[in-house]
This record gives sequence, structure tokens and C-alpha cells, in this order.
Amino acid sequence: MFKIFKKALGLENKSSIPKREKIDKNELEDLLLEADVNYELAEKILNQLPENIKRVQLYNSLVAVFDYQANWIFPENKKPFVEMIIGVNGAGKTTTIAKLAYKYKKEGASVMLGAGDTFRAAAIEQLSRWAQKLDVAIVATKQGHDPSAVVFDTIKSAIAKDIDRVIIDTAGRLHTQVNLSEELKKMVRVAGKALEGAPHRKLLILDGTQGSSAINQAKAFNEMIGIDGIIITKLDGTARGGSILSIADELKMPIYYVGLGEQPEDLKKFDVKWYIDSILDEIYGV
Repeated sequence: MFKIFKKALGLENKSSIPKREKIDKNELEDLLLEADVNYELAEKILNQLPENIKRVQLYNSLVAVFDYQANWIFPENKKPFVEMIIGVNGAGKTTTIAKLAYKYKKEGASVMLGAGDTFRAAAIEQLSRWAQKLDVAIVATKQGHDPSAVVFDTIKSAIAKDIDRVIIDTAGRLHTQVNLSEELKKMVRVAGKALEGAPHRKLLILDGTQGSSAINQAKAFNEMIGIDGIIITKLDGTARGGSILSIADELKMPIYYVGLGEQPEDLKKFDVKWYIDSILDEIYGV
């Protein structure tokens, strides 16, 4: 599923993993580090464990990483429920928006997209293609137009058309951080003017293969506008899925979904037990 440790174990091409009762502490350390768990967290996990570690002992240590207060936000009694999607270019933001739209539509909700990344013409075109493919409404303009105007028009259009879910794209050019910060703050303010309480959820898209870089991005965006939750992308086929542990430990934010492929249906609701069990299955066998 995640293939989290298969490369480290040298088992990519094997159909099953040999079953074992315990794992040596040194071997586990190597696996955690190769899977992109940061060094400090790996040491903290290992310090709680004996030299030879049983599955249940490791399960308890890993699940403790997610033992923090997270402010989960769900779309109850909000119509339209407005989400703003944040993230650097290349993190999989546009594809994730398409996956969310597909998911909501499949659940029976009407969806409208807002092409708020007006900095890049390619972003507008890509999102427009997804809207056409998924048969959902979109509000888009030309490159260079005010993204806050797109936010306002999208929300007002959704209200007029009785749309259930609004998903708004944003620019992600962290190299011009000051300009981006002001732009995002304005988009958030304008959303609130178009509909009180909007955006109801600000979701950050993080590339799961980026490790500490993704964590630094999250901290930067959170300082700009406050992030309500995370979607982690590009976890399919990677041996570095341990980054989720590092992200959870550093950021202590809700992880709503994980991306496991390029297709619209390749978005999975994040479940801590499922995630940890998938790690342990690849360490201890099934």
C-alpha cells in the first residue's frame, strides 16, 4: 500500500514479507531513518523501547506520536462549505483539488472550483481541464487578475447556485514570501466578506517525499494565515512514508487525507491505525 519500508528491507519485488516476532533496535533505527523519520523523532521512539522490539511495543510507541490535540473541522451546517487549498508549486495542489472534487461529488455534493492561482496561466488551465473532466463548475479568469476577486466571485456564485462545496486554489510561490503572505491574507479576508466564516477550512498540501522541507513549508504557511489541516501527497511507491510521523510530531495538526496516486480516486482518508499497521506489516510480516 505505502511500500514504506520495502526499499529499505530490499523486498520491493517479493510478494510477501517474512514473518518475525521481534526486530533489533539498530535495524529499526536504520529503517526509520531511511523511511524519512527525522533523527530526533527516531531517537525519541527508540529510547522508549527495549533492544529487541515486539510488534505491540512498537505500535504503542508509534501511535503515541499522534497523541495530540487537533482541531478537526468538518462541513456541518455550512453551505457552501468553503475550503482554501494552500501549498507550494509542485506539491500536487491542483491534482489534490481534483481528487477532493471527485470525492465530494461521489458523496452526492455539488462542487464549484475557484482558480485562485492567477499567477500561473498553467494553473488556471489545468484546473479548468479538471473541472471539465469531472463535470463540476469553475470560476476562472486570466493570468494576472486579482486572486481575491476570484475568491469573491466563486463564493457568491456558489451561494446563488446553491452549491454544497467550494474549493479554491491559491498561488504557492514561497520564494516571494512577503508578497504571497499579503496575497493569501487578503484572499482569506475577502472570503469572509463574501460569506461570514469563510474559508471554513484552510488545507495545506505537503509533498510526502520532501521531509524537513515540507515541515518548513507548513510552518511558513501557518504563520501567514493559520492552517487547519494537512493533505500529504505522493506517497504511492515511496519508501519514505515515515515522513508522516515527522510531520505529525512537528506540526501537531490534523492530517485529513493522503494521496496515493495520480487518479481522482487516489485519495484516502488518513487513519492512524491503518497507517501504523501498514508500517508494522512491512516490518514484522503479516
